[in-house]
Amino acid sequence: MKQANTLLLVALTLSAFTAAGYYVGTHTSGVPATAGASDHAETAPRKILYYRNAMGQPDTSPVPKQDSMGMDYIPVYEGEDMTAGAVVLSPEKIQLLGVRTEQVELRQLQRKVRATGMLEVDERKQQWVAPRFDGWVVKLNVNQTGQHVHAGTPLLSVYSPELESALREYQLARESGLLDVEKSARLRLSNWGIATQDLTRDAQGATQLLLRAPISGVVMEKKAVDGARFAAGDVLFRLADLSSVWVQAEVAEQDQGGLHLGQKVNVSVDAYPGEEFSGHISFVSPVLNEATRTLRVRVELDNHTGQLRPGMYAAVQIETGTTRKALSVPVSAVIDSGTRQTLLVQVSEGRFQPRSVKLGRRNEEWVEVLEGVGEGETVVSRANFLIDAESNLRAALAGMQAASAAVAQNGGEHAETGH
Repeated sequence: MKQANTLLLVALTLSAFTAAGYYVGTHTSGVPATAGASDHAETAPRKILYYRNAMGQPDTSPVPKQDSMGMDYIPVYEGEDMTAGAVVLSPEKIQLLGVRTEQVELRQLQRKVRATGMLEVDERKQQWVAPRFDGWVVKLNVNQTGQHVHAGTPLLSVYSPELESALREYQLARESGLLDVEKSARLRLSNWGIATQDLTRDAQGATQLLLRAPISGVVMEKKAVDGARFAAGDVLFRLADLSSVWVQAEVAEQDQGGLHLGQKVNVSVDAYPGEEFSGHISFVSPVLNEATRTLRVRVELDNHTGQLRPGMYAAVQIETGTTRKALSVPVSAVIDSGTRQTLLVQVSEGRFQPRSVKLGRRNEEWVEVLEGVGEGETVVSRANFLIDAESNLRAALAGMQAASAAVAQNGGEHAETGH
């Protein structure tokens, strides 16, 4: 009897709870439960566009799937953001952030290679004054290093017993009619570079030879001294024509690909701020400097004004590039994380979508885009980091919500199975 009473009490309690639940469900909404179910059944199901990664990674799928951690991809319905991390900004916020955009277009990418170097004398325009016989310096007409001389300017007078002997031999052979001896003596004088008009005699009758400047230029070195003896081949003067000079520049190994002979070069020196001198590449070394990992490049500059002096340091800018146009965007538009490059694409008014891209050549202003965007699309070139920060925040929040939902779902399943 006691057991029967207990069962009756349990049955009455369950009936009371069921009635209370029915009453709350029908009266709190203000409509009968059957009416709410009817409205829900009449609501058309939303169309799923695709499924996106729950943690905000740039990966989508047309069908349901899971990531490597076993988390379900989140469905994206028609009318929602076009992709994970997309950001919608009001016109007021766009103006406040200072957002600027630029179109993806075909542009000719000219890149400037920068290098440093030093001005040097043009080796082809140097001349040494070195007699081909022994002798003594009788008189110096030019006695200062750095002095400007013109071609034909008398530099010094010399006396040489060897020259004196050759001249007497030539005169005697000529007077005696010894043609072979005369020819031999004349050939020796010719090989020595002797010009008869430069031969003179002093008061004692000794023959002196006047040596003249072979080119117009500057005396770079003077070793001749009054009364000093010299041997055949000794350099008495070194002259240089500075109407053109060289720049020996060191170009970094990674920049050598665009170099070629005749390439235009702009050079600047500290002595003339804001002024540039135009030149061209006349030589590219075939060997790389293993110690500095640089390539020697020779630049030829016109110097008729005389402003450029050997020994000056120079900053070199070499314009490289091809005539082929490339699809490009501003360098400022690229968000580089180190492992991935991203552009913020304006997909509609006020809506911005982060998109991974593959980049190519670049210069100071533009960078080539190989994959990820097409010609005519619009990308953010200013304030893109602020928009990207908001995009990442939204993606992170979406990932956290998805993770919480997954945890709750797994907890419910475990509770139902009793594990």
